[in-house]
Amino acid sequence: QVKLVESGGGLVQAGGSLRLSCIASGLTFSRNHMAWFRQAPGKEREIVATITWTAGNTYYSDSVKGRFTISRDNARNTVYLQMNSLKPEDTAVYSCASKMVSYGGPFTRAGDYRYWGQGTQVTVSS
Repeated sequence: QVKLVESGGGLVQAGGSLRLSCIASGLTFSRNHMAWFRQAPGKEREIVATITWTAGNTYYSDSVKGRFTISRDNARNTVYLQMNSLKPEDTAVYSCASKMVSYGGPFTRAGDYRYWGQGTQVTVSS
């Protein structure tokens, strides 16, 4: 049984930082590309960042580029999202997702990913 469990969300003031974690089990983590998506109330889910199975390549949406950093620790089956200079518009439920390694990419569509976590709420106050 595959499980992805996010943690690290919370309430933070604008300009602050948070670090999200996603621990995976039930899959060969090192053979999966990983991603973070987010969904704000009344909006569609959107890609935030992706990282390849070797961490050799990353992708960031324009809205977070330069502020967020995705990383992974294959020994710990964990993917991280360091979020700095947070803005109120970053408020959303953040979910991690996994996709078996394959050629191509970056994989930015939700439909590319097979397994999902339950999400963690990030709220940025102004």
